[in-house]
Amino acid sequence: MRGTFGSGGRFEAFHRERADGLATAEWIRAQPWCDGRIATAGPSYLGYTQWAFAPYLEEPPAAMCLGVTGSNFDLAQYDGGTLGLQTSLVWTVQTGLQETNKWGPLARPLVNRRIDAGLRSLPLGEADVVSLGKPSPYWREVVEHNGPGSEFWSDIDHSAAVAGTTAPISMVTGWWDIFLPLQLADFKTLAAAGRSPRLTVGPWNHGDPGSAKTMVHDQISFLAAHLQGDTTGLRRAPIRIFLQGAQRWLDLQQWPPAEVTERRLHLLPAGRLGADVPAQSGPDVFTYDPADPTPNVGGAVFAGKSKQQDQSTVERRSDVLTFTGPALTQPLDVVGDVVAEVFVQTDNGFGDLVVRLCDVDRAGRSLNVCDRIIRLTPEMAAGQQPVRLQLWPTAYRFRTGHRLRVQVAGGSFPRYPRNHGFGEPTATAVAMRPTRFQIHHDPDRPSGLILPVLP
Repeated sequence: MRGTFGSGGRFEAFHRERADGLATAEWIRAQPWCDGRIATAGPSYLGYTQWAFAPYLEEPPAAMCLGVTGSNFDLAQYDGGTLGLQTSLVWTVQTGLQETNKWGPLARPLVNRRIDAGLRSLPLGEADVVSLGKPSPYWREVVEHNGPGSEFWSDIDHSAAVAGTTAPISMVTGWWDIFLPLQLADFKTLAAAGRSPRLTVGPWNHGDPGSAKTMVHDQISFLAAHLQGDTTGLRRAPIRIFLQGAQRWLDLQQWPPAEVTERRLHLLPAGRLGADVPAQSGPDVFTYDPADPTPNVGGAVFAGKSKQQDQSTVERRSDVLTFTGPALTQPLDVVGDVVAEVFVQTDNGFGDLVVRLCDVDRAGRSLNVCDRIIRLTPEMAAGQQPVRLQLWPTAYRFRTGHRLRVQVAGGSFPRYPRNHGFGEPTATAVAMRPTRFQIHHDPDRPSGLILPVLP
């Protein structure tokens, strides 16, 4: 990485990796100890750097091993049209302190308190100074060029080169990883282009120590097969996924599985969730207040408590709606992309819509399974057309006696920034006003979920 740990130049997150990667490959291949073959391996940012240069080599790599990553980090920074606040700010601080002794175990509580202060500070354009003690070029870029598809970030999007990548590829990720949707999108693109990528998805979050053994074994076996001719590690299904709730691995031939069928559940009056078409009824109403933003608990977060967490504190709030189904008479395996279709209306034309699928056990404890956010435009917030929201991919068994629950809210803070209710730029927004939400569920506007169910 240019400009890090003694390397010359200046570190410019994501922007230099294509040119530097191509130059590095050219230098390696010119060395007398290189027979011309190159392979790549690495997780997270070191997976992104593979996508940044490998597809553009005249002679492709002999193999690529991609862990918890994606070809387009533009989308990783702006999920659902809004800033990934917690991920971006924590990463800003980590990279800002990585070459000093200020990130040691003894200093971590102090650093975490400063990060928490930065997450809550306004305007967010100056949160780097609050958290890091100095301006961060990366942070300023992220908040000032806020939104996927910004011209500023066009050079870090390598998704268009994925289909043409001919190198053998193996991927490892987790159901709670912050880059999971991006990595599965890359996998599906490769498969649709006639490639034969390999995929493993376990019950992990980003940087989960539990994933290390699987990831290292996957990479070593794949490199041995394509560099040394030892194909032992290739004798497995092309896709291995961990079915949460059932606590077992499934072998698949494609993603999503060909066997899944769609099952629609409707949001119903009185907080019910079911297959019945909703009867005539008025909307459910709540008010989101950015001065007291709806908190995020668990999920695919970069720092703090992730994965499944007790949702009781969230579900007791007046700004969160819940819709709960009946107890299951047999297990229900949901494998793939859960889709929400919600008719939402706000009084000011702005707002964020958060939909979360939860598992309520026999004791009544609600645990998050998958969720997603989308920043509403005035057209979306008019309530005339359903807002379609693809939740985080999952593979999860709802056990017999458990119930499905859907949360609907207007925020997920500090995972995502508060919505100020005016549509102002994220970097400069300070003023706040509450937003009144109406969630419709009637015959003309039937809100609900579409579940991919595996027989």
